[in-house]
Amino acid sequence: MIELICTNEEKIPITANPVTPGGNPVAIDGALQVTIESGMGTVEVIDPTSFYVVSGSAIGDTTFLVKGDADLGTGIRLISDTVLLHVMGAEASNLGLSAETAVLK
Repeated sequence: MIELICTNEEKIPITANPVTPGGNPVAIDGALQVTIESGMGTVEVIDPTSFYVVSGSAIGDTTFLVKGDADLGTGIRLISDTVLLHVMGAEASNLGLSAETAVLK
């Protein structure tokens, strides 16, 4: 599981780098499947092995389930992992002061 934190104005890129039990890099068959298990976040696909986890506008957690086909042949053997995104409220960065036209006293 990956556990991440961002504000409700951000998104975080995720890339799959599958490895064998011995730690050697290996391909997966086809594109990743990403579903939202709970929460208000969304997913934006970048390419077959990369995607953004996108925060919702509300503060809270979103759980993403990521699946890939480990069988490089005609069969299907899904492996999976989870991304837990904690969303915090964005804080003010400036006061946004503005002035209007002068008026008589």
